Amino acid sequence: MSISERHIPDRLKSPLETRLKSWESLLLLVAVAIFVLNSFASPYFLNAWNLSDATFNFTEKAMIAFAMALLIVSGEIDLSVAAIIALASTAMGAAAQVGMGPVPLTLIGLGVGLACGAFNGALVTGLGLPSIVVTIGTMSLFRGISYIVLGDGAYGGYPAGFAVFGQGYVWWVITWEMVFFTVLAVGFGVLLHKTNFGRAVYAIGNNPTAAMFSGIRVGRVKFILFLLTGLMSGVAAICLTSRLGSTRPSIAFGMELEVVTMVVLGGVSILGGSGTIPGVVIAAFVMGLVTFGLGLLNVPGIVMSILIGCLLIGVIALPRLWSKWRA
Repeated sequence: MSISERHIPDRLKSPLETRLKSWESLLLLVAVAIFVLNSFASPYFLNAWNLSDATFNFTEKAMIAFAMALLIVSGEIDLSVAAIIALASTAMGAAAQVGMGPVPLTLIGLGVGLACGAFNGALVTGLGLPSIVVTIGTMSLFRGISYIVLGDGAYGGYPAGFAVFGQGYVWWVITWEMVFFTVLAVGFGVLLHKTNFGRAVYAIGNNPTAAMFSGIRVGRVKFILFLLTGLMSGVAAICLTSRLGSTRPSIAFGMELEVVTMVVLGGVSILGGSGTIPGVVIAAFVMGLVTFGLGLLNVPGIVMSILIGCLLIGVIALPRLWSKWRA
């Protein structure tokens, strides 16, 4: 091909133009549109306290989604996160029955989350097993332990101070959960986008073999990511258990689907190698606004589950359909 036959653009795209055409910008427009539609659909939507309650629809899931995003970018996945919540909540409930206070309960929740994440990470990085198979197995294992301990019963009687995590307010309508969500969003954003560790995660997701020959300790990085995912599941367990004030073995059942949907909707490739934390943050608000708006319209929960499942399939299929259409 001669030089005259090549297409040379008149000008390079500016950074602002690139950002305006990004997936995150599209998601932001969708979030604004949903917010406007909800404000017209229900007269109760724009109430400040109702909007504050709406944040409970996504903050706990988003805490896990931040860590899950890094894990999926690296080419792995953890489907046991909801079961980790159940096991951590059961452990905290058992400790509450013997009179332990808020601080020991919090440490137990975080410890169980870390232990479960370490167990998943050891099986994947130590034995080389596929993460999707491992975490499907541990999903049944962790929740099965909760069912063995609790059966058809439930734990209650948590100390009064423990309720602050899931029910407390920092100021006016600003909840502690929203504060945790904001701090974690900033922390994981810096970790993924501004550190050598984050660059290593992207490199592993794009080509783990090349990353290994570049001097990146692939197994160690992935093990740390499983630890982070388990830890964030423990944090979510503390907040959710605190908000509900009780523990049942079915707690957080099906939440792993919503977490994965949130991550993929945020623009993280399910095949690994690409994605951003800002995209996951916006996706969390989109899903929260959708579920809260449907709740105000008295839409049954099973319909919401169907919509979330369709959303996950659609988001995964859309890029391939778009590329085929362009081809």
